[in-house]
This record gives sequence, C-alpha cells and structure tokens, in this order.
Amino acid sequence: MRMLMVCVCALAVLGFAVRNAAAPQQASSQHPEFRAVKSEAKIAAKVAVASNVDAAASPANLPVRRVILYKSGVGYFEHVGRVDGDQTVQIDFTSGQLNDVLQSLTILDLNGGRVAGVDYNSEAPLSERLGTLRLPLEQNTNISNFYGALRGARLEIRSGTTTITGRLLSVERKTRVSGGTTLEVDLATLVSDSGEVRSIEITPAVTVRLVEPGLTGEVGRYLSLLGSVREQDLRRLTIATTGSGDRQLYVSYISEVPVWKTTYRIVMPSKPGDEPLLQGWAIVDNTVGEDWNNVELSLVAGAPHSFIQQLSEPYYGRRPVIPLPESFQLSPQTHGATLVGGSGSLSGQITDASGAAVSGAAVVLKDQRGTVVSQTITDSNGEYSFSGLAAGNYRAEVSDTGFRTNAIAGLQIGPGENHLNSTLQVGAATETVEVEADSTTVNTSSAALNGRFRTGVANRPHVGISGGVPGGVAGGVMGGVLASPPPAPPPASLEEAREMSEAAARGRDLGDLFEYRLKDPVTLKKNQSALVPIAQTEIEAEKVSFWSGTTGAGHPLRALWLKNTSSLTLDGGSFSVLENEVFAGEGLTNPIKPGERRLLSYATDLGLLVEAQQNSEPQHVTKVKISKGVLTQISELQQRTLYTVRNQDESPRVLVIEHPARPDWKLVKGTKEPEERAPGVYRFQLELAPKSTATIPVEETRPLFGAYQLSNLDDDQIAEFVKQGTLTPQMTEALGKITAQKAVVAKLEQEMGDRQKDIDRIVEDQGRLRENMKALRGSAEEKVLLLRYTKQLDDQETELATLRKKIQDTEAQRDAANDQLEKMINDLDLEATL
Repeated sequence: MRMLMVCVCALAVLGFAVRNAAAPQQASSQHPEFRAVKSEAKIAAKVAVASNVDAAASPANLPVRRVILYKSGVGYFEHVGRVDGDQTVQIDFTSGQLNDVLQSLTILDLNGGRVAGVDYNSEAPLSERLGTLRLPLEQNTNISNFYGALRGARLEIRSGTTTITGRLLSVERKTRVSGGTTLEVDLATLVSDSGEVRSIEITPAVTVRLVEPGLTGEVGRYLSLLGSVREQDLRRLTIATTGSGDRQLYVSYISEVPVWKTTYRIVMPSKPGDEPLLQGWAIVDNTVGEDWNNVELSLVAGAPHSFIQQLSEPYYGRRPVIPLPESFQLSPQTHGATLVGGSGSLSGQITDASGAAVSGAAVVLKDQRGTVVSQTITDSNGEYSFSGLAAGNYRAEVSDTGFRTNAIAGLQIGPGENHLNSTLQVGAATETVEVEADSTTVNTSSAALNGRFRTGVANRPHVGISGGVPGGVAGGVMGGVLASPPPAPPPASLEEAREMSEAAARGRDLGDLFEYRLKDPVTLKKNQSALVPIAQTEIEAEKVSFWSGTTGAGHPLRALWLKNTSSLTLDGGSFSVLENEVFAGEGLTNPIKPGERRLLSYATDLGLLVEAQQNSEPQHVTKVKISKGVLTQISELQQRTLYTVRNQDESPRVLVIEHPARPDWKLVKGTKEPEERAPGVYRFQLELAPKSTATIPVEETRPLFGAYQLSNLDDDQIAEFVKQGTLTPQMTEALGKITAQKAVVAKLEQEMGDRQKDIDRIVEDQGRLRENMKALRGSAEEKVLLLRYTKQLDDQETELATLRKKIQDTEAQRDAANDQLEKMINDLDLEATL
C-alpha cells in the first residue's frame, strides 16, 4: 500500500508537470514523463532563485520543493537541485527515516545525466557489534558481570600494602557477617605464576589493574560502543551522479512524520437567511530536520495503510518488525452518519415508445447541486424504486443503451410514496431530453409525468451540472486557480469579513483519499509547527437539540444538523462553534463526504428536560398455521417507549431523539416516521414551543415463533389453545378429529398390551407346571398328577394360540388406524390471521 501511495504521488507530480511545463528541451531519447519532470524542475529552480536559494552554489543541498502529508503518519517529499558533471549529493536522515527512504526513493538525473549509485552508512545493531569483542559483555552490565567476563585474564589486585598478581580463576558472591550485619561481597580467586591460589575480597578500597596486553584496549572499545549509542542518530545518503554540464536532479521519497490534525470553526450567522461559515485549519509539524522554504504543501485525508520495515538494518534472520497502526480513542461524543435520509420514496416504470418495459435502464437521482443522491437500475418489468428520501427538490436522469437520456428537473418529493414513470426515445445516450417539471410532477395519485416541460436534443456528451459553490472551494477545483479579486476596504464587521473570505486551499478526490492543496507556498522551519487554512465555505446547518439517552441529568445536547454542501471532504477532527460572535462550545466529528448530513454536538442544552419511559405488552398470537404435521403460532411482543420533553426556555426548540434500532424489532404501523436512520439508531424530530411540554411515543414489535408437532398434542393442550383464542373453529374441529383418531390408535395398542400380559402370565404358569412334573418322578401321586398337569398345559396352549391370533388382528387394526392418522395429519393445511 505504501508503494501504491508513492505511485499515486509520482503520477500527481508528473500530471502537474505536464500541465505547467514549457516547451520541452531536445531530449528525444527520454520518456515524455521525464521531459515533464524536467520542465517542472525548471519551474522549481526559478522558485528557488526567487527565494534566494542558490542551488548551483550549494550542489550538496537539494531544497525541498513539494511536501504531501498523509493521515497514516508518512509524508511524501520532493527535492530539486542542480548538479554539475560527476558530482555527489548528500542527504541526511535518521535511522527511522532511512527505512522509509530506502523503500520509496526515486531519483531522476535530467538533461542527459544518470545516477551512478546510492550509498549510505550501515551500522549493525549494538548487540551484534558487542558480539565481536573478546569480552563477553552485554549492553547492560554490572561490576560482578564485568569481573566474570575477565576470567582467565592476568590481573594485579592491590589491597593496602598487599599486591596479588595472577590469572583470575573466579569471582564468587559470598555472605559475611560483620558487627551483627550481614554483607554480600565479591571474592576474587587468582592463580599466580608459581601455582599459588589466593583469594581476596573486592571492596571499594581494593584496586584492580589489567595487566594482560591488549585487554585494556578491548575494554576501551567496549566503552566506546556503549558511548556511540548516545551519539546523534545520523544516516547519510550519498547519491553519485555522472554526466556532463549543468543538470537538474530530482529526488523523491516518503518519510515518517507526525500525523497532521484537523480543526474547524463554525461561525453561526447573525442575519436571518444566511448560511453558517465553516473554516477549516490543519496543524502540521516539521520534524524532518530540514527547513521548508516556499514549499508546495498538500494534505491528504483518508485511511491509507502504512508500515515500517527495517530495510536499513543488516538482516540476521530475524523476522521484520511491522507494528500495528496506532489508534486514537476520543472521549467526546461523535454521531453516526445518515443511513436512510428520510421517509419519502420514489418508484415507477421505464418504458420505450411502444410501451414495452425497459429492463437494465440506469436511473440516477440527484439533488439541487447535482450531487448523486441514489442510483439503481430497472428490473425485468422496467420498474425501479428509491427509499429513504428526504423531502425536497430533485433531478432524475434515466438512460440506457440505444435510447436518449431523459433528464427530469424540479421533482418535488414529499413524505410517503411518490411515483414517476418515464418513456425513453430511440437515439444515442449522449443525446439528452430535458424536461422541466412543476410542483405537481410527482404525486401519489398519478403515475404519469405531467406539468410544463420542454424537449430538446443536445448532440454533446451529457456531463451533468457544472459550476461550483459560490464563495466556496468547488469553483477553484473545477476552474483552476482563480484570479485574485480587486482590493476591498477592510471589513467593519464579522458579517462583512465572512462575505469577503475565500478558501486558501483547493480540494480534489484521489480515489479513496482526498487532497487539500494549499494555494500559496508554505515556509516552515525545522522543529516547528504551523496552523494552515484548508477550508473556507458556507454550509447548511440547522441548530437542534439532540437526545440519545447517554447524557446525564435528563438534559440533551446542543447540536448542529450539518450538511456538507461544499465539494470538499471534511476530514475528521475537532470543531468550535461561534454564535453571536462568542464561543458556544466544541466537539469532534468524523470525516464528512460532500452532500452528507451529520449531527455535531457541542454543548449541553440546559433549557430542555427529556424523560424516557418503557413498557412492554404481553405477547399475543397474531397468526397460526398448520402444515406438514406442525402447528406454528406467530406471536408478537410489543414495546412502547414514551419520550416526554419539557422546554423551559423562552425560545422554540427542535429536538432530535435518537432511538435504538434493534435487530428483529420493527416500528409499528402508524408510529411517527423517523427523520433519518443511522447505523443502529432511528432519529425522530420533535418541535417544541416555548415553555411547553410535548411527548412522542415510539412503538415497536418483535415476532416470536412457536412450533408444535401435531402427533404430540393432547386434549389438554388443545383445550388451552382454544381457551387462549389462538385456534380458529375449523382448526379446533380438525385437531379434535386427530385426537379422536389418536385415541383409537391408543385403545388398540392398549388391547395389544393387555393380551401380551395374558400370554406372559400363561407362559409363566406353564413353567411352574413343568417344574412340578419333574418333581413327581418316582412318587405315588405321579400318574394322577401328570394327567392333570398335562390337561392344563394343553388348555393353556389353546388359549395362547387364540391370544396370539387376537394380537395379530389388533396389530393390523392399529397399523391401519395409524395410517389413517398420518394421512389426516399430513393432509391438514390451514392458515389464519387472528
């Protein structure tokens, strides 16, 4: 994305050069864009001379000619200077700047020269440089770590008159008790040349000297590396050029800079009928270490992505650091943009001369300034529709391939439904049929286009409405830089000053970005900041009070319902309101696009009191449906919020109430239509007379769904539904037949169960008789009892066969009853609204 930004800036530079360049020099082998840059460089050179900047006398200094600052915290810089022959140019940066420069640097040696190379001083990280030392020391160390790094080195330790010389074996931390106090001391152990091992405590009175050759120099290099961290962070970029004669050198790059800020002043008019004046300022900071002398300054608003890659740092296999963009949490309240702007709608049908529907035709709706409000295409029936339109005057344009463009002006759209049909004539889309409509053109009772009109064909491309906002910035954008007005006497009042003021910057869209280009050059010394004007235009603003339930003590906010009628995109920032030539409050705003409406709150309205009371009604079934064996009941939960407002002031008030627009909840038909809808909220408007009380109810409903399987319903549940009145008589009768059939099935299943119990009882008794027969073997009663038991078993077998036959017959009856029940359930399809 950063490279895309550089490309956008480079294209802007080349485009500017093409528009302003004089006749190109003889350089047919060069690209036309290079010739444009050369011409632009000549212009910059003339500016440098006019500003007493002698580029030829100081070839190593390329003055900054153009600066573009972005909201992402980067700036685009252009330098133009002169070089002679094979000359080098040096530009100084910090390490942080150098990363961005290496990622975006562009160099053009014009007039036949070329760039031979670019060098810069590279420094490894301190941790890597410390690793090249013989001493294993880190950046943050202490005396114990230092002695530990000297193990094996030859030292001389003196303590009073005692001197020990040898190689350091170890340094240990010991605990010693002295005078009842526990102390921790470092105990150094040395091995002398004769092999003697001696230990000595290292106290402040002990002196340690490095005896080993070269070790003192190594410690010195370590200390020098630590000291270099505190030196100025300077990275010098050297550009080597080669060629003959005097030439122009062009250098551009991006660099990290502070985010430029926006602040506005809204001056409320004192004369009735006048529009408020919006004055915009940008706060810029020059922290790049070089003065800006007569630079062309542009400020780009938007949300471009940007990141840092450590390109100037030698790479050792670690992952590059790409931090997330910083975000700023603002405590003052901002309000969402309009999502649906009103309660009006416009619909109709587009046909051709034969009356056939025209599908895919483009229908564009514009406001009085020519700004597109909404656009759509017709469906297969040639129909279109717009919703959420604020009441007012509009212009509609209908076009399609193979037809002339219909342009209908003066459409008066009011609240509710509005209709407009249009017939396209065969021809080229560049031919426009203009229609002037009166106030009766669009209405709710007629679908035809009526009223006065005139028809004309213009054999030219249809370019829409031209011109700019009087006294604003749009005229400067579309017509170029306007000539300065004749001198006028000094203003005697604030109103006269408002009328004489003009914008100090020109604005233009850059895709998703927006640029403020200052008309006059800017001079800003290094390490200084400035307040530069970027907007001066009249806007539409209605003074209202605003209630969203977030303020305390029941008081709403004082706000402006502002519409950006300028051609500028107003960047987000702070604003102050001046009313009756005194300070009235301040607040914050998010970016506002041209034609967009936005609420800006700036103070607490102590003249109004607002109270909100909520109550919910029990849910009741509104619709019931039986289909595919399922009984579905659709019930409705209603909630009513009553806003009571008391105006305690002597002047009338217009209150905007922000009510939450919750998912699955809808406004009840007949409830007051909201003035507009923002993401997640409705905005209702209420007018209050002085010293009066008014209320506004907001009723909402939410559907609830309940499903019941018919096969699981019993008589008690059906009786409860009937009692609640959630079933129609036809449904009650049908469900009664189903429950009756379910009772038949249940009775048959009960009979099967009872006969199965009889079978189980007989089988159990047969088991008892067989056990008795086994016990009689060899007894005197064996013969008599065996005959008796055998007869009983025979009778039971006959009874078992009868029972099994009855169960089989009952099972068949049950299956048939079940089939009939399923058919009754599946065939039942009823629906009713209660």
